[in-house]
Amino acid sequence: MTEQPVNEQWVLKRRPVHDAGPDDLELVARPVPPLQDGQLLVRNIYLSLDPTQRIWMSDREQYLPPVELGEVMRGRVMGVVEASRAERFRPGDLVTVGLGGWQRYIVCAAANAQRVPQLPGVPLTAYMSVLGSTGLTAYFGMLDIGKAKAGDTVVVSAAAGAVGSIAGQLAKLQGARVIGIAGGPRKCDWIVGELGFDAAIDYKNEAVGPALDRLCPQGIDLNFENVGGPVMDAVMSRMNNHGRVVVCGLISTYNDASAAPGPSDFARVLMRRLSIQGFIVIDYLPRAAEALAVLAPLVQEGRLKWKTHVVDGLENAPDALQRLFTGDHDGKLLVRIAPEP
Repeated sequence: MTEQPVNEQWVLKRRPVHDAGPDDLELVARPVPPLQDGQLLVRNIYLSLDPTQRIWMSDREQYLPPVELGEVMRGRVMGVVEASRAERFRPGDLVTVGLGGWQRYIVCAAANAQRVPQLPGVPLTAYMSVLGSTGLTAYFGMLDIGKAKAGDTVVVSAAAGAVGSIAGQLAKLQGARVIGIAGGPRKCDWIVGELGFDAAIDYKNEAVGPALDRLCPQGIDLNFENVGGPVMDAVMSRMNNHGRVVVCGLISTYNDASAAPGPSDFARVLMRRLSIQGFIVIDYLPRAAEALAVLAPLVQEGRLKWKTHVVDGLENAPDALQRLFTGDHDGKLLVRIAPEP
């Protein structure tokens, strides 16, 4: 009889007050439970780190139940099936699990796993980024909700991030003029020089409002909002009549204990007849095949570019999470838990 492996798991120890850190989580060792019918044992390879995980640590109102104290921290994973008691999967299959958790192994229902397609020439990390939930978020946010089209002036905040960098490229492919807001010259050079954005604003070294006045003299038609706070205010105050605001994230507010403030000039929503819509990608998962049918050829043809920033070691996950809030990463942030097979 094969001995069950010992699992390492990050569990939520206390709810962070401001920045989440190692003291808010605890690394514990627990035996992996035996498989039941319809379940898989997955050895995790990559863990996705996302800003929303900071929200899941809190008990504020949110779109999923908060992670409870003592529970394994929630997170999307990719791994290899070690054992299967489900007909659809065999040992050696590569799968992603949407809420697999910050842990070395996971036992999950086969219905919660998706097989990784492994397209020729596409690295595995792409299925945790541009061909995963990151790409779906950018696709549905920019094209389905934002309806980016030729002639639009589009502004993307956190434009060098995992979602923003893809969303901006998708708007360019529609013929829009795209301005990205990012932190630091290197990131700004990347989104303009490699991704094809029309211009970039370095919010760390220049005032966003005057820069928008210079770069968007005819106003802004579409705001793909990832940041919130003063950056959002600067963009919102320059929206055109019937402009669209796609609220993908408000990362500047996630470490705040108080509720996130709205636009400081809310009357502009009325005067400019703005449409504002927030969205969560899980609402669009039933339509994932629609998006991937567009994204996969663009990736294979080299017309859609992305970056991944990989931190080695499950033990480093709490420290790595802070990179999302300091900007000390490029593109999609992942933790490598184990080597690729």
